[in-house]
Amino acid sequence: MKISYEDAGVSIDNGNAFVEAIKPLVKETFNDHVLGGIGSFAGAFKMPQGFKKPVILGATDGVGTKLRLAIDAKKYDTIGQDLVAMCVNDLICNFATPLFFLDYYATAKLDIEVAKAVITGIVKGCKLANCALIGGETAEMPGMYAKSDFDLGGFAVGMAEEDEIDRTKRVKNGDILLALGSSGLHSNGYSLARKVLFEILKMKFEDKIEGKNLIDILLEPTRIYVHDFLVLKPYIHALAHITGGGLAENLARVLPYGMGAIIRKHHLKTPEIFYTIAQAVQESEMYRSFNMGVGLVMAVDPNDVSKVLELSDAFIIGEIVLNEGIVLE
Repeated sequence: MKISYEDAGVSIDNGNAFVEAIKPLVKETFNDHVLGGIGSFAGAFKMPQGFKKPVILGATDGVGTKLRLAIDAKKYDTIGQDLVAMCVNDLICNFATPLFFLDYYATAKLDIEVAKAVITGIVKGCKLANCALIGGETAEMPGMYAKSDFDLGGFAVGMAEEDEIDRTKRVKNGDILLALGSSGLHSNGYSLARKVLFEILKMKFEDKIEGKNLIDILLEPTRIYVHDFLVLKPYIHALAHITGGGLAENLARVLPYGMGAIIRKHHLKTPEIFYTIAQAVQESEMYRSFNMGVGLVMAVDPNDVSKVLELSDAFIIGEIVLNEGIVLE
């Protein structure tokens, strides 16, 4: 007896049906720079004009174990925005304007409705980031994943001026640190959060924090800062995306040798979910594992602070100082 690929757990017809189902969604992200459509061997994007010394930058990321919560809760329509956010928020820290995005979706058996919900979130993220979704890959891999599990990878490409990429040389003593708030945990620290909330504190998805279901708080999609960046770009010396490692480790990545920073913890706008987790985690570990309510930190000249405050929802959290450390006080 001879068997088919489908008998082995992989449906080519199902994959083709999925591509057809998402074509209208993906097309919503297209702009004049996109050449062709979905279905070719590679996505094509026409180089934008107006750059003097253009440099292409790339970023890739996943969403960590936040995906485990989305799968367990059977809530799939927001995790795609997280995927886009984690990539494009890194690009803007090197002053790159996002151009396009690609995704990788791997699962044991393709569920078209689940996968389409995920792509819906990716499309929303791409719209918020003003970038085109020009391609992706969907892989059925029975034996690699449990039946309803899947994994995601994202890849973003942007463009910057060559002399604008290195922000460390622009940071000055006395620069003011302003924060753009996070929408929650974003996509970092979820292994610790899950252990505390569900194993130690014995909480349930439907438990309330400030009137909102815990699972909805945890699956709140990562804020995308591309629009803020494009508006505030003329006033920013440096940007730090606050992901794994927290405020201190990520801010250190944009500071020149000999410069440090003072961050005043009481100036942060920390959501209640972080205090709930902190019942079982030391404060120092909280600040190293989570964003604590800050998604992006900007170093700004004191003379430009009022303009940044006027144009955004930023708030002051500290300043750059002449020392080699970052102090959270």
